[in-house]
Amino acid sequence: QVQLVESGGGLVQPGDSLRLSCAASGFTLDYYGIGWFRQAPGKEREGISCISKRDGSTYYAEYYADSVKGRFTISGDNARNTVYLQMKSLKPEDTAVYYCARAFSRCSGYGSDYDYWGQGNQVTVSS
Repeated sequence: QVQLVESGGGLVQPGDSLRLSCAASGFTLDYYGIGWFRQAPGKEREGISCISKRDGSTYYAEYYADSVKGRFTISGDNARNTVYLQMKSLKPEDTAVYYCARAFSRCSGYGSDYDYWGQGNQVTVSS
């Protein structure tokens, strides 16, 4: 059974860091990309990053949204079959529910390219 379980969200202050985890089960990250999305209240869902293994062994960050470039870093852990999103210099506008999802065909910022989604994890950046 395919499952994605997110963890690591919470309430932080502007300028703080936070790391989100997306633990995958029921499939291996060798063959599927994992993307991160977020949705803030009243806004559309935004694709922020995706990671995949192009050659079956090395993780590649396929893209970062302009809104997070230079502040967020995506990475993968083979042993744990887990993808991480390290978030630094957090801003109030980063406040959203963050989701990870499995890319069934390609990494992209489009939700239609993903077939399984995590439950969502709230990140709140506020002083």
